[in-house]
Amino acid sequence: MGARLDDIMEKKLKGSGLKLPRILDSGGSAERKNEATNYNEVMSTLPKVKGWRGCDYYLYQGFRYDALVLKGLVSVQEHFHPQSTDIFVASSPKTGTTWLKALTFAILTRSRLSGSTTSSLLTKMPHDCVPFLEFQLGDQNPSNRDLAIPLISTHVPYSCLPKSIISSSCKIIYICRDAKDAFVSLWYFLAKLRRSENVEPLPLEEAFELFCNGIANYGPYWDHVLGYWRASLEFPEKILFLTYEEMKKDTAAHVKKLAEFMGCSFTLEKEEGGEVQKITSMCSFEELSSLEVNKNAEHRAPGISIPIQNSVFFRKGEIGDWANHLTPEMGARLDDIMEKKLKGSGLKLPR
Repeated sequence: MGARLDDIMEKKLKGSGLKLPRILDSGGSAERKNEATNYNEVMSTLPKVKGWRGCDYYLYQGFRYDALVLKGLVSVQEHFHPQSTDIFVASSPKTGTTWLKALTFAILTRSRLSGSTTSSLLTKMPHDCVPFLEFQLGDQNPSNRDLAIPLISTHVPYSCLPKSIISSSCKIIYICRDAKDAFVSLWYFLAKLRRSENVEPLPLEEAFELFCNGIANYGPYWDHVLGYWRASLEFPEKILFLTYEEMKKDTAAHVKKLAEFMGCSFTLEKEEGGEVQKITSMCSFEELSSLEVNKNAEHRAPGISIPIQNSVFFRKGEIGDWANHLTPEMGARLDDIMEKKLKGSGLKLPR
């Protein structure tokens, strides 16, 4: 039966670029088989729609996920237990995740450095420095993370996070950005993935319609943002809410803010010695995107059938680039949707 289900999944996902583990392998433990059976039973009952990459997005606990993400999410909800000192870098896809990972990693590991030339960020891309919760830590495998560096990233909405995280003393740093720029960045990223798999990308106009209807991995975008915003108001000592635009406007001030929130503030001596500026410069889009590892190396992302060029994570890093790709009418429509969805929350995202 397991082999049959694996074959069905393989045929259904053919051409999408998505490759799921064969979780019903007959050689697995009884516990793993039961878990896989429960997962597939849950998945079979969920509403679904066709997603951006040709695979289905399943509606689970109010948000949309592809099969790979959903499997990882269900696993971490069941099994993941954080360290009390863990810090989670949270975001919706393509809202500044790579940059925030680099900044937080550089800040936390600065005491290990004798000079910037020794930083892991110069030889490893940020996604390889900070593990993804739902992709790499579902089985609580300690080999998937450096326990001495308490950083974990996630795209999981706040309300869907494992209860073990929400009820813990862990801290969360959340970043979001103008929905128009987030959409354009996401479309370009997924278009590059599809082309690398010899699959035609979804036309921008079709993707825009889906996005405006809340159909995107981890979407709806506005609900993702609102979840973390409201949690940050309720637990300001545990959740730091940031916007990409404000961080770009004054990165140095945000580096100090991040360090203070993570419990590793800069001393006056270190500030005057240029440590803040050093981290700001090292993690800038210009510096990161020019590194050999980020220009020409490859990244093996979970569930993707072929390696991804690291360069796809570094497109422009600009604010307002949406205007080069969306019509004024499209921009106004998305602004109107966001305004209505955020009304009464006290949150106003930059435009």
